[in-house]
Amino acid sequence: MIHHRRNLLVGILFLFVPLFSHAQTAPLTADQRAALQAQLQQVEAQEAQAEQQLATAQSKSSSLSQAIAVLTAKINAAQLDIKAKNLLIQSLGSDIQDKTNHISDLETQIDQGKQTLADLLRKMHEIDAYSLPEVLLSQSTVSGFFNDVDTFSSLQESLQTTFALLQSDEASTSAEKDALTTRQNAEMDAKYAIQQQENSIKADQAQQKQLLSISKGNEKAYTTLVSQEAAQAAKIRAALFSLAGASAIKFGDAYNFALTVSKQTGVPPAFLLAIITQESNLGSNIGQCYISGPSGDGVYVKTGDAVSGVMKPTRDVEPFLTITSDLNLNPYQTPVSCPLSYGYGGAMGPAQFIPSTWVLPDFNSRIQSALGISTMPNPWNPLDAFMASGIYLSDLGADSTSYTAQKNAACKYYSGQSCGNVPGATSYGNSVLNLAYFNTNSIQSQIDALTGNN
Repeated sequence: MIHHRRNLLVGILFLFVPLFSHAQTAPLTADQRAALQAQLQQVEAQEAQAEQQLATAQSKSSSLSQAIAVLTAKINAAQLDIKAKNLLIQSLGSDIQDKTNHISDLETQIDQGKQTLADLLRKMHEIDAYSLPEVLLSQSTVSGFFNDVDTFSSLQESLQTTFALLQSDEASTSAEKDALTTRQNAEMDAKYAIQQQENSIKADQAQQKQLLSISKGNEKAYTTLVSQEAAQAAKIRAALFSLAGASAIKFGDAYNFALTVSKQTGVPPAFLLAIITQESNLGSNIGQCYISGPSGDGVYVKTGDAVSGVMKPTRDVEPFLTITSDLNLNPYQTPVSCPLSYGYGGAMGPAQFIPSTWVLPDFNSRIQSALGISTMPNPWNPLDAFMASGIYLSDLGADSTSYTAQKNAACKYYSGQSCGNVPGATSYGNSVLNLAYFNTNSIQSQIDALTGNN
């Protein structure tokens, strides 16, 4: 840069040569020196300003290039992961087919073994049906009798052997079926991971394209982009996250609650928030009923009209009265879910726990321990409800990042059993995962925008 300044100075002096060519050997006058010095200072100031602008532009270009490089690395890593997952799926597919064939062979062996067992039992019964005198009289010689005795003994041994083989084949079949289920789940998890990576790549490529379209020297556009992203995050923070039976809270606060729960339980924040969202929108009357007595019947909060079956009397009324008493709440002015078209209502707060579940042995103490509190947990308090839901979901297997584990945990949360065993459970599980990860405006995408990971 010093060399550049020297060249510039030489050029400036060259421009002034004609002015003083008639007296090159004569010294400059004071006015001439002052004029020359003033112009030199002006040019040097302009040069310094240009150098500063260049350094700033280079710094900003470096930031832009770095952002593009990071996105490129993320895309490459995701593409390699997809390639690896596809290879895993191919391997699992072959293994699944082998296992299926082996199970089929074992089941054929079991069927044959059962037929052999039936034949042996029939022969045993035929011999055993004769009395000793009948057996002796039916033989022309004593040796014939002993031959039949040997046959009977052989049948018994064959029966025992066949029975043992049947037990072994059935045990092997059960083990193979368990192994098959494990591989099928692994295949499903790999396909889910690929889908997630593909979605991530699309988002990263869109952002990369947007950054590449910005001129490296156009820092204003880059700054505008960053500001837009910050504004989007602020907008999401301000979005209201509606909860049944509780005051609405900001999504940012809801995410912080879920993050606290995740650190204690391992349940992913997006999945937990999806469960809470699903539970809070199962029906239009959720959190809009009061019970009116030990019968479990009650009234609608808004109208005061009578409604039967708000809470199951033999299971939930007594625990509910205990919970509200411990929390100094009026049990007949504390909102619970209204009954749907089937079954009872009576679920409490954001996570929609029924009272008998909330008072399960050690459940309250686990919530207290996780939150570091000594007071009674409150199912209508968002953080308490979030932690309770997280602990319960963790017990159901939702502390795993695998697709199948989370889906089954959602089904169990809904019905008490894995997906496919209770009507409506699989639809519930699919709905939760769609809310968490797959919708256009999924909870995970909102979290990514909120935390700057998009």
